[in-house]
Amino acid sequence: MTIKSVVIGCGTYLPERILTNKEISTFVDTSDEWIQERTGIKERHVAADDEKTSDLAVKAAQAALNDAGLKADDIDLIIVATTTPDLTFPATAAIVQAKLGVSEGAAFDIQAVCSGFIFALSTAEKFLASGQHKRALVIGAETFTRLLDWNDRATCVLFGDGAGAFVLEAQGGNSGQSRNQTSNQATNHHRGIIETYLRTDGRMVDLLYVDGGVSSTKTTGHVKMQGNKVFREAVTRISEAMVTVCEKANIPVTDIDWFVPHQANERIILGVVKKLSLRTEQVVSTIAHQGNTSAASIPLAYRAGLDDGRIKPGDLVLLEALGGGLTWAAALLRA
Repeated sequence: MTIKSVVIGCGTYLPERILTNKEISTFVDTSDEWIQERTGIKERHVAADDEKTSDLAVKAAQAALNDAGLKADDIDLIIVATTTPDLTFPATAAIVQAKLGVSEGAAFDIQAVCSGFIFALSTAEKFLASGQHKRALVIGAETFTRLLDWNDRATCVLFGDGAGAFVLEAQGGNSGQSRNQTSNQATNHHRGIIETYLRTDGRMVDLLYVDGGVSSTKTTGHVKMQGNKVFREAVTRISEAMVTVCEKANIPVTDIDWFVPHQANERIILGVVKKLSLRTEQVVSTIAHQGNTSAASIPLAYRAGLDDGRIKPGDLVLLEALGGGLTWAAALLRA
């Protein structure tokens, strides 16, 4: 019997402080209209000075555990996707493990920038499928605003802080199938992750990066981005990932119920929708009020889809992301 990784809990956390476009326009040459037209963003959340990435991660993780009806000791694997760790080392996941009171299993970080959550989800799924672990916390957590140059209007308007988490549980079952297949290939509505697809192309590092590092400048640095080039690559690469993951699962893209994208830019999301002939009504978007929260954006949006009743048990949900590296990824799951 195939072991499947099922999402049995989802939790999120957003910092209290909200930074609006209007407030940003008081210290950089921009406007609410300019930002909304180019990104779809109206506001974003900013972590308090005393809030660390691990603090955001712990609150999201606890909410996910509550949603799953579990305790911290029920978890034996923690993977944190983040670009903004508390410390150079140890891993933020180790700090989260201690704060939650988890005493068993492994905890480590994954760094794939905005694609990090899907990279972490895919990694956790492999650990659970092997039988090595039973339940995993997969967390995307960022204090991304601390990487911003607040004088650069091209980047400072895009990002926000937040955290989101999935609880994955190893369960027996068979792979999900298309609901349009014939009786000889009957639809299987078992929940769980069906397929994932991960890609990296390091030749495009200079399109999106932070100009600092321990071994290079000994500084944190700021986000640097070639926006037009990133936009062109994003639509192409994201579409490729979505088509590929569906082909691997033998499920047409048009069969999906909900599209939960990384919340990078509304124009990118709509470009992918158009390219793949999806419907805008299928998109779960939180970008207007959260901005781009990097590795946290997918679980934040997924939780929004659960809260408003759109995502229901048995629905096919397609996740995607693109980040610095360049990295891009997609995951198909049955809720």
